[in-house]
Amino acid sequence: MNLGEKLKEIRKEKRLTIADLAQKTGLSNGYLSNVERNLNSPTIESLRKIVDALSISLVELFQDEDEGTGVVRKDERVTIVKSNDNSIIYELLSPSRNKSLEAMLLKLQPGAESGEFPHTHKGEDFGFIISGKLMYKVGDNTYILEEGDSIYFDSTIPHRYKNIGDTECISIWVVTPPSF
Repeated sequence: MNLGEKLKEIRKEKRLTIADLAQKTGLSNGYLSNVERNLNSPTIESLRKIVDALSISLVELFQDEDEGTGVVRKDERVTIVKSNDNSIIYELLSPSRNKSLEAMLLKLQPGAESGEFPHTHKGEDFGFIISGKLMYKVGDNTYILEEGDSIYFDSTIPHRYKNIGDTECISIWVVTPPSF
């Protein structure tokens, strides 16, 4: 089942119309309809609004019910978010959505960013930069992170990121509780 079909199924399980979802997310009926029909791929910001309105995590959209053994093989990782142009890719590193934390591999092409507006969610975030250069804004503070650097913050503080380097930025993120 593809992303649009899964979103439509969950919306219907929750007995919401597209108009209800539009009201909860601030997104238009037409946009949501196109997402459900896979005519539009939602931005990360839009997808967060949709899953928040549906009271689910992004992981629930991409993971089977089988909890697995706790091992995630590199060739079996689930891509939980991918931008239209593949400039942002999140891969799930943790095996289950029903745990207290979520680990992800984030790959960002030069210039790729989380969005114009910062986002928040309850919990805590930890990131480790494997390669590349990442600007991370948390509240009023801006941090330039490079290979080997890490960052930790309360994720209720508005935050956003951007690859400000000339090469792909690869990082590992651990979020608690799971928010994707």
